Amino acid sequence: MNRLFDQCAILLLCLPGFLLAGSLAMPVVALLLAVLITTAAQLLDGRKAAWAILLVGCSLCGVLPLLFCALPLFLYDALCEHKWWLVLPALTIAINISALSTTQILCIGTAALATFLWQQRTERLERSVERLTQLRDGITEENLQLTAQNRKLFEVQDSEIHVATLRERNRIAREIHDNVGHMLTRSILQTGAMQVINTQEALREPLDELKNTLDGAMTSIRASVHDLHDESIDLQHVLREMISSVDAKFDAKLQYDAGEHIPGELKLCVAGIVREGISNAVKHSNGDRIDVIFREHPAFFQLLVEDNGSNPDDTSPEQSARGIGLRNMRERAEAIGGHITFTASAHGFRIFMTVPKK
Repeated sequence: MNRLFDQCAILLLCLPGFLLAGSLAMPVVALLLAVLITTAAQLLDGRKAAWAILLVGCSLCGVLPLLFCALPLFLYDALCEHKWWLVLPALTIAINISALSTTQILCIGTAALATFLWQQRTERLERSVERLTQLRDGITEENLQLTAQNRKLFEVQDSEIHVATLRERNRIAREIHDNVGHMLTRSILQTGAMQVINTQEALREPLDELKNTLDGAMTSIRASVHDLHDESIDLQHVLREMISSVDAKFDAKLQYDAGEHIPGELKLCVAGIVREGISNAVKHSNGDRIDVIFREHPAFFQLLVEDNGSNPDDTSPEQSARGIGLRNMRERAEAIGGHITFTASAHGFRIFMTVPKK
């Protein structure tokens, strides 16, 4: 669009040369031909056809001297193509230079000089705009990268804080279990011993009440420690640690798609099965890939542990299920009301478990 505006302005600079012609018809024909040539060159910008059109247009100046008045237009197009020599054929006007007046030649020369300066200024401006655009794009890209890095840092920070919080909960649960739990257990034993050796009827009822109170406290402590321990388990973090510890021989990947509220018993079951499944794959599989997928659905949880190895000595589910590890996994699944299957084939070994939501 800027090039079109420039050409319109240059055309106005060329008009005096056409208006100084003695007749009316020839200047109009020459002007229309010049407009046609420069329009075609602009439409074919950057192609060899545009160069050919400019060469032909400039060569016609020797045949139609008034077309030489459009030299600034042709010069502008040639400079835009970075081929200034395309206007050299226009010098054939020297053969019929007498067809133009001195005033026309001065107008054409002045307009050509102005066109050259104008085009150079426009080109510098376009280069400056291009550099600024590249600079803006570079800054935008760097800002996007910084934003992504900051987001990753925040995610890592949140993850570390979450893991640290869970570890602290686990530590508190252990301390309560080791200290308060043991003290309550000792108090319950001491109270029981006092009940056995007590011979005073007046102390029988207070001792019974004391023992019931200690039993209730012990039950409450156990429930609290159990809940605190379950909450301290970050299943996704645990599974990722298991995946990261796999031998470099295997390409282990984890797909985790579950919410935050997962029962503690399910967390322990899934962690145990995945640990056993990965251990079996590392020890017995001749494959190179392990996939672990844990998903939460509206009505059930789903676990898949699969490798791509094949074992000619152990290729059927019935034979594979005889292993102690597989039997332990089945017992874990059944303990929480889940269903687990083992599938061995030439394409790999597959552990699949579903656990309905309560």
